[in-house]
Amino acid sequence: NLIVQGSHPVGWCPKDQNPVSQHDTLGDVEPDFTEYIIIKFDLNGVKIPVATLRPETLFGVTNIWINPQVTYQKIKVNDEIWITSPECARKLGFLEKKIEVIEDVSGSDFVGQSAKAPHSSDSIVILPASFVKSDNGTGIVMSVPAHAPFDYQALVDCKSGKNKSINSDLLSNIQNIEPISMIKTEGLGNIPAKDIVEKMGISHQDDPKLEDATKEIYSKEFYEGILADNTKQFAGKKISEAKDEIKEWITKIGSADILLELTNSPVKCRCGAECVVKLLSNQWFLDYSNKDWKKKAHVCFEKMNILPNEIRSEFDKVLDWLRERACARQHGLGTKVPWDKEWLVESLADSVIYMAFYIISKYVNKKEINGNDLTDEFFDYIFYGKKDSGEIANKINVTKEKLEEIRNEFLYFYPVDSRHSGRDLVPNHLTFFVLNHVALFPEENWPQEIVVNGSVLMAGKKMSKSMGNIIPLREAVRKYGADPLRLTILISAELLQDADFNVEAINGIKNKLESMHENCAKTKSEEIPELEPEDKWIFSVLQNLASNVSQSMDKIRLREALHHILYDFDSELQWYLKRAKSKQRTNISGILHKILSSRVLMLSPFAPHIAEEMWEKLGNSELASKSAWPSSVGTEIDSKSIQTETLLKSIIDDINNILKVTKISPKKIIIYTAEQWKSKVYNSILKNVLDGQTNVGTIIKSLIANKETEQIKKDPDFVKKTLNDILSEPAELRKGRMSVGQIDEREIISSELSSLVKNDYNVELDVFSESDSEKYDPKNKAKNARPFKPAILIE
Repeated sequence: NLIVQGSHPVGWCPKDQNPVSQHDTLGDVEPDFTEYIIIKFDLNGVKIPVATLRPETLFGVTNIWINPQVTYQKIKVNDEIWITSPECARKLGFLEKKIEVIEDVSGSDFVGQSAKAPHSSDSIVILPASFVKSDNGTGIVMSVPAHAPFDYQALVDCKSGKNKSINSDLLSNIQNIEPISMIKTEGLGNIPAKDIVEKMGISHQDDPKLEDATKEIYSKEFYEGILADNTKQFAGKKISEAKDEIKEWITKIGSADILLELTNSPVKCRCGAECVVKLLSNQWFLDYSNKDWKKKAHVCFEKMNILPNEIRSEFDKVLDWLRERACARQHGLGTKVPWDKEWLVESLADSVIYMAFYIISKYVNKKEINGNDLTDEFFDYIFYGKKDSGEIANKINVTKEKLEEIRNEFLYFYPVDSRHSGRDLVPNHLTFFVLNHVALFPEENWPQEIVVNGSVLMAGKKMSKSMGNIIPLREAVRKYGADPLRLTILISAELLQDADFNVEAINGIKNKLESMHENCAKTKSEEIPELEPEDKWIFSVLQNLASNVSQSMDKIRLREALHHILYDFDSELQWYLKRAKSKQRTNISGILHKILSSRVLMLSPFAPHIAEEMWEKLGNSELASKSAWPSSVGTEIDSKSIQTETLLKSIIDDINNILKVTKISPKKIIIYTAEQWKSKVYNSILKNVLDGQTNVGTIIKSLIANKETEQIKKDPDFVKKTLNDILSEPAELRKGRMSVGQIDEREIISSELSSLVKNDYNVELDVFSESDSEKYDPKNKAKNARPFKPAILIE
């Protein structure tokens, strides 16, 4: 049975008298609680309870810590008398215990007294400690100084006489207290707490470094520690295995109890009350601890597509630690639990299958069917196809045709193709979504995909109605526009990252969209001329853009896709316009129209409204949203043009850098291209790199062994520089160079760069090969030329 009734802990609002979960709290905090074991020490018939997460450390206890500055309470817990902090007494009252406060008592009253430990006849002295907090556990702590850094340092402080709550007689008595080692861990000493306190330079019990010291030791001991010979029947066992056995043993001898406490306190209900952990009796729960149920859910998760994939492990962890979840409450609005009318259905119990509910609800809302006619047989037919539609129609007031219509609609929408939601819902809603679906539906109707995203932040803080920092959607659309709003959120973060909304970013997006719109309005659709080298290049870049955007969208990497569309292409387009201008071309309108059309189509899924306006300005009558995705821009990728333009751009960059450093006004620019043998060497080095060989010594040996490249032994430095050139280039560019082979750099630079140099610097360009005997080379620069890295002289 997946629905059980019993006593289980829940987050609880004491004011509303209801269980609370994430969406019931201020700031949408999911109440998370920890189960402590209470170990009861005996002080003349009065119980001194200490709360711990590590019951195994009982065997290393040397004393008990109490805060002398705290006012405690003597309380009656069922039939026992306990000493606890007031906060603990309140917590215990929510855990099905009858609590009666007898009187207030000072912590200082117990300093120097001794209590009997449950595991031995030894008397354990009670000592003062300032680090003990009244709102944590019972407000009293057992001391295990060999393995707990806080305890070790507090004991050192007591022995030193620094603690004014210790009189001279007690100070003398406690000098004999020594840490008791009861855990052996490889890599840690016999008294690990002492070692780490000294290592970290800790000198007092209020040092914040004690927290880090504690985490370091506890983690290593829990997973690797072995219990020593002084731990009775548990000796030789791993702590991770013996912990529950020791807990059970202490419980059997009547010296243990349970305390449940919020791990992430304070958690506040939306009504303002501080939440607690309550043990509910006769409460209805979904038994998410059921192993068979968890197993089916794990199978579903394994088959599902989870985006981004790195979130998959979080689902696995949540599924493993999930336990009973309250599925009913007794106050507020809601639907009565069918089998127990005193209870109302808790929202998260059924809202995670609302995809199925919506299919049916619209027929009820349109009054095509009556809610009173929705019997179990109706649902069995709609969801499982059980029985004949005509047979069921005869029993309820729904026609056979309407039943089949609803059934067909269910089959159309199920299984759920993709569920998108926030990361904060992984530990609850999204995991429950899978659990409830695998419980109710056959495997063929299990969910297919979950996409998890971060939150939209406002000035670095999560937006929440309870925090009062939300912008209503209608107001945001009215103020900023739907498309800029969508793009600002999408482009600020990838799926798992939180998007931080700010006005500056949205204004930048608006300006970008307006600029694109203006360009669309003034670009005419003209016949595309015979393609020049720069035309082939820009179409190749556009083809790569379409491919990259498609790949990003397939992976739901929407920020990356938008960057490709809006920004990454801009520098390439500016280079193209610069090239065309230098050639004084007037026939590129058709090419620009093709480029803009492709970008608008890629933008359409993200900014549909402005994209349609741009599409119309480009002279199209059909909608952009109904047009084909530009997976191809009509031309093949021209690898040679990519190599050519990359070479030209790098030369212009080098010229600009030289001018920036020298601060000269150029009168003449001369470029020297590498001679033929260097190109052969370059190609050999490139092949080595593509084959995974990047060791310069190995490459030089292979070059010398080849007759065509053996002359490199005269210039080994060329190999080092060329190897660095190649390794500094993107992998795709390297592959392209290998496929294209050698290019005539001198011819390309002479024919394609001269107009650019004239346009940019108003000087003539001379181009020579390094091997040209007639070259002008007064500075002996030509010898420095390398393939794709020509030498430059500026006079």
